Amino acid sequence: MCSLLMISSFIALAVAISPELSPRGSVLDVCKQIAGSISSASDVFFPLEFQYNNDIAHWASSSTQNAVCSIEPGTAEDVGVILQILGETQTPFAVKGGGHASNPGFSSTTGIQIAMSRFSDVSYNATSQTVTFGSGLIWDDVYAALEPLGVNVVGGRVTGVGVAGFTLGGGYSWKTNQFGLTIDTVEAFELVLPNGTVTNVTSSSNPDLFFALKGGFNNYGVVTKFTVNAFPQTQVWGGLITFTQDYLEAVNNATLKFATEVTDPKASIITTYNFLLGEAGVSQLLFYDGPTPPSGIFDDFLAIQSFTSDVSTRSFLSLVQASPSNATSGTRAIFHTVSLLEYSASMLDAVLNETTFWGERLGLDSATFISYDVEPFLPSVFSHGSDSAYPPDRSRGLLPLNIYFAWTLPTSDDIMQDAALQSASFLTQKAVAGGQDITDAALYGNYAIFSTQLSQIYGSNLARLQTIKAQYDPQNVMGLAGGWKL
Repeated sequence: MCSLLMISSFIALAVAISPELSPRGSVLDVCKQIAGSISSASDVFFPLEFQYNNDIAHWASSSTQNAVCSIEPGTAEDVGVILQILGETQTPFAVKGGGHASNPGFSSTTGIQIAMSRFSDVSYNATSQTVTFGSGLIWDDVYAALEPLGVNVVGGRVTGVGVAGFTLGGGYSWKTNQFGLTIDTVEAFELVLPNGTVTNVTSSSNPDLFFALKGGFNNYGVVTKFTVNAFPQTQVWGGLITFTQDYLEAVNNATLKFATEVTDPKASIITTYNFLLGEAGVSQLLFYDGPTPPSGIFDDFLAIQSFTSDVSTRSFLSLVQASPSNATSGTRAIFHTVSLLEYSASMLDAVLNETTFWGERLGLDSATFISYDVEPFLPSVFSHGSDSAYPPDRSRGLLPLNIYFAWTLPTSDDIMQDAALQSASFLTQKAVAGGQDITDAALYGNYAIFSTQLSQIYGSNLARLQTIKAQYDPQNVMGLAGGWKL
């Protein structure tokens, strides 16, 4: 733990970036109070310290803010102490897991940054066929720990994604067609309630809170551990293929055929239309949950002349790390989304046209990368799980189209965010005009832009979630943190 002497040496710098005073003193005073209250398993860090910089850093630079101090709790009990002090002093804070949130302020703050990096254990219980892992990990860490054991979990598809926000928001995986969303495989959450109490939440111990945590993000406290179902894991087949703009139509056709004809739940793809360096292109992630796919599933993709390809039989971790998601790490970024029922030829053409339109238009506003991720899933995608905060309606499957814009200049923030909103609106109208009944389709919270209304994510579940929130956080302590606030 930082000594109070060390804390005082950072006062001048911390005050310079301190937000408004909380009712019971400055945020810096709260940092010192926490430093004197937590155990030796935890630490408080200040600007100019190396660990502080790690604690506030995010995958998107636009999601990074200068906190007055950062805290790395080492025990759930210390998280409880921290939450009690933050609630009593009404101090703004944020909780960061892997740091992959694209929405500004969702896991960052100018108040007190809590970094969950010390919650990094992974354990496998062969008897219960479950895996328990800490909320400070990224999925790469979990897969690496499980690989020697021949088991796996339903988690992230690309490298660098944190387990916490991903899971608490839903979690679309390479294995989702087989087993559902990540939340559909959760057996228990270790949760620190806003009053500081540490509790184990299961479907039997607390069904309301269990329901709320499955898609309810950080509204109910701080999750320190997840226990999820484990599944046998062999080698898999797949990888990344890139194509130049000459083959966009061919990739469109192959994507449409896959989305409308392939029913094997072990097969999955992500088709990413992108605009980079003044030119449209496409990258293709292929996945089959086995060493060799049956003939016919991916043949159309493999027949197209590629620019690069690393498709092979490999470990699951190797395939996840083949994704290019870290290529734009450190730039400013925003996500948004459209929920579709299906992909048609006209819909894929519209997505491709949007990629080129915004790529050409936003180049003068410091745009570095424009992309649209087409993620087909089977119509049965929501049939694997039970009642949960997200999705509010499991009677029909939804396909979350991910819009992702990256740029360099802070002065372009509003322009990029507005463009993402315009594009999502246009594609929604295009889908409706094509006969898709998606006017009230729930948006995926992990992709949705920060201005999205809560009703667009939670639908008819919103009132129930707010009631549960009032029961477990009557003082609205978690309202001091960013995110989708109930």
